Amino acid sequence: MKVHQKLNIQPGRAICYSGFRNGQQPGGIYPSYEEVKEDLLLLHNHWQYLRLFDCDQHAKTVMEVIRNEKLRFKVMQGAYIEAEMNNFNCPWHGGVYSEEQLAINAVSNRKKIDRLIEFAHKYSDIIFALSVGNEACVDWTDHYVPEHKVAAYVQQVKQKAKQPVTFCENYAPWLYKMEQVAHEVDFISIHTYPVWEYKHIAEALDYTKENYHAVAQKYPHKPVVITEAGWATNSNGKGINPEHVSETYQNIYFEKLMQWVEQEHILVFFFEAFDELWKGSHEPMEPEKHWGLFKTDRTPKLAVQHIVQPHAVYEPVF
Repeated sequence: MKVHQKLNIQPGRAICYSGFRNGQQPGGIYPSYEEVKEDLLLLHNHWQYLRLFDCDQHAKTVMEVIRNEKLRFKVMQGAYIEAEMNNFNCPWHGGVYSEEQLAINAVSNRKKIDRLIEFAHKYSDIIFALSVGNEACVDWTDHYVPEHKVAAYVQQVKQKAKQPVTFCENYAPWLYKMEQVAHEVDFISIHTYPVWEYKHIAEALDYTKENYHAVAQKYPHKPVVITEAGWATNSNGKGINPEHVSETYQNIYFEKLMQWVEQEHILVFFFEAFDELWKGSHEPMEPEKHWGLFKTDRTPKLAVQHIVQPHAVYEPVF
């Protein structure tokens, strides 16, 4: 079955959305209704599907804006689960916690899964798919959750919500250790970042295709969605060669990726809509801060300058 049939949606462009602006971050100050409205009005003429990472206050505001302003978006809603097991392979600060903290996280995760189910019911007209976590099984994660626990969360959500359920993870673990999770999910969600794996822009699309087809061939009876694929525009040299990132390269990758997925009818969430300064280290050129198609002040980067008209009139659906 094709992915759009499985998800009961029409083909269309999709993007990861997290609207935290300067001075805002999860668990701190959240974007206001008007700020989210401004963001979604920028995106609505060009993308049909949004991916949200956690069922928090930000996601609630997004749902209210979509509903109240009668926007046409459909949403893949996620729950961001925290570490339930130590990961001593994590290459940066994090990944190792006290037993007490791991127990607290497990309780918190169960509450998040319950909240995900609540969102699925409350916003059933907007949410078309659910994810029980994000990059929690890959070798380098700082919030490791064992595969059997992820599979159990998938089962729980499938029993209580009508939307298809997935788990969003880097492509690599799906190839060697995620069979239990793959068996439970309704569709597989992968992340592919050629620039993180030292690929130049000339190699980028072919590498993304390799990642996608490797997973699709391993699980021929499961639809595969790319829930993250993108290109950074700045780097401090830690993890990504600064010579490999720029707005020009992001534009090239974006255009080639969109051509491919539209030809093949693959659902791909481009990562991401807006730069987010709260991410990563305090260094301004930290790559994690610079994946957006728009800057933090909402001005478009090169890839979207030709499609964004700041004063376009929105006509709501009644």
